[in-house]
This record gives sequence, C-alpha cells and structure tokens, in this order.
Amino acid sequence: MAYRKLGRDNKHRRSMLATLTKQLVENESIQTTETRAKEVRKFIDKMITYGKKGDLVSRRKALAFLHNDKKVVDKIFNVLAPRYATRNGGYTRIFKLDERRGDGALVVVLKLIEEEANTKEVSTKAKKDTKAKKDTKSKKKETKEEK
Repeated sequence: MAYRKLGRDNKHRRSMLATLTKQLVENESIQTTETRAKEVRKFIDKMITYGKKGDLVSRRKALAFLHNDKKVVDKIFNVLAPRYATRNGGYTRIFKLDERRGDGALVVVLKLIEEEANTKEVSTKAKKDTKAKKDTKSKKKETKEEK
C-alpha cells in the first residue's frame, strides 16, 4: 500500500490531511505525530509544485484539495513558490520531540525549510568543494613534476 490509513476512513483521512496541510502553510510549522507528518509531507510537496507551475489548472487543483481556502492558495502561489523556485522537492523538515503521554506516539515538529539560509550554506559548501578540488589538482601536478 502506498499510503498510511491513519486509523480513519477515506473522507476523514483526506480532510485531516488537507487541514494539516493548510495549517502548515499558514504557520510554516506544526506539531503532530510522526506518521501524520510523513503523510502531510507528500501533500505539501504537491501543493508547492502546483504553485511553481502557476497555471490555472494547478491553482484549481490546489483549491480543490485545500477546501477552497483562497488565502492559503494565494500564499502557496505568491510566497512559497518563489521561495522554492530553485529547489526540486524536499520543502519540509521533521524534528523529533518526545513521546506523547497517554498513548506513547512520537510527537514531531514539521517545518517548512527556509530557502534563503540554505543558499548561503550551499554557497559556502561550493567554495569548500572548489578549494578541495584545486588542492587535489595541485597535488597531482606536483607528483607528476616529481616523476
């Protein structure tokens, strides 16, 4: 099976996942169980991909899934899609917190990744990689000259 049933029937599950997706878009961070967070990840990735396409069909599909909430869809298309324009998937991160009292379910925080911080990290990693490549090239040249 390609999805988790989450102990609910089809209508209740889809409604719950749509609500969690809306809350994640509005607040950019939600606290829920691990299994729910892993399922919501699929839908938030799909909604942001719709936003990156930006056409009318994508907007209507997003509205249909998110219970015709125009504010949330506008935020996806106008704020989140430009933020993740250079990123191909993986828009969320899961941080594990603790087990919930009562049933022992693992509680996590599901957050949207802030793309601006990642571009700085990527640029510093790229600089380190280029320096490392230059160092290895210079070492190879020195060994060739020694021979």
